[in-house]
Amino acid sequence: MSQHQQLNQIPNRYSFLEIVESIASNEQSFSLMLMDVMRFSDVSAAFDHKSGDMVLLQIANHICRIFKDAEAIGRLSGDIFGVVFINSNTPTAMRERNARLISHFKSPLMVNNTAFIADFNVGAAIRRSKETDTNTVISLAESALKKAKSNRHVNFALLTDDSHEVSGKGLALKADLTRALNNQELELYFQPKVDLKNFEIIGAECLLRWNHPLDGVVFPGTLLKAAESYNMMNELGYWTLESAFSSIALLSSSGFELPVSVNISPTQLYDPRLLPNIRKLLQKYTVAPELIEIELTEDVALSNSLLVKRQLDEIKAMGIAISMDDFGKGYSNLSFIRDLELSAIKIDKAFVLELSASKVNSAIIQATKIICDAKGCETYAEGIENAEQLRLLTSMGITKGQGFLFSQAVPLYAFIDLLENNNFAELANNA
Repeated sequence: MSQHQQLNQIPNRYSFLEIVESIASNEQSFSLMLMDVMRFSDVSAAFDHKSGDMVLLQIANHICRIFKDAEAIGRLSGDIFGVVFINSNTPTAMRERNARLISHFKSPLMVNNTAFIADFNVGAAIRRSKETDTNTVISLAESALKKAKSNRHVNFALLTDDSHEVSGKGLALKADLTRALNNQELELYFQPKVDLKNFEIIGAECLLRWNHPLDGVVFPGTLLKAAESYNMMNELGYWTLESAFSSIALLSSSGFELPVSVNISPTQLYDPRLLPNIRKLLQKYTVAPELIEIELTEDVALSNSLLVKRQLDEIKAMGIAISMDDFGKGYSNLSFIRDLELSAIKIDKAFVLELSASKVNSAIIQATKIICDAKGCETYAEGIENAEQLRLLTSMGITKGQGFLFSQAVPLYAFIDLLENNNFAELANNA
């Protein structure tokens, strides 16, 4: 793996998990290590934010040098790194890798002429069966990391997909989901949608986050898996939908009337209660229909269900916009997309993140725009992270998008602050 010059060159959580997903689809066996930097808050407290970023960049580059056999490294959160391997996926090999990590970082890192010893909690997971999906492997690695943190003497833990932890964790997921819904642990975060010509905020996508009582704010992948496994997807989906309506009402009362998009699961589209629930929410929160947008995944596009088509037609008749999310990630039924009246198609971030490195990605984006222009709908780019991607997209005529270049998803109060103090033009110029 090559060395990184800047922290933002390291794949973030979304990009890294996509890499793991790709590896999982091609490899029978692979392993995942999560490394949490211990006492990193000491650096943040003693020095400024820039110094903390310098330390993390040093650590990331050292990890690249240590694990030359790794497929990829990613930064999953502030001080947690992930490394994925496709070779030597045995418990012995993983323990040897952990030992190599510990030995290497016995030498101190220098921060502003001050020595810092980097220690780690490490959680590892091994997938042996291709039947084990990516979410389960990630959950196993996260569970192993929790075990490592709780062990005072050995800061390393390993789980495999044939261990009893898989079934044990599965049994606990339903209880987690029920508790999260009952105890108001779930929250919507909002990522701005931006006009790429003038950098004004023109909308937002709401995304589910889980305020875990022990782990803080986490991505709710395990909850979504539990919801699908235990037929609770509708319950979770309607909680999300009502929260979106409530947030739109609050934004409107604060003087910001802009559309907010919310993802609808395929399960909800097969539910005959969907339309009555939407009508009830429109009335309960007195929200204008044009301020809500339903985002579909490509899974829906594979469906030829008459019920789904009728539900979507009636949603559109209410004045609610419908868009296609993550376009290009799956296997689209283009005839379904041709016949479906869409307000927007959002290009999956995988094509944007590697835009400068691939002419094929550029061609896919341009082809998507041609489809959108023919349909009379907007083209959005997801996952814009740097000025070069922005320049290439605008040169192709893409005028709307979202991504970390502007803002990650943030809580509602922080999104309102972004609306009140929009400095995206400055961010884009300085990127």
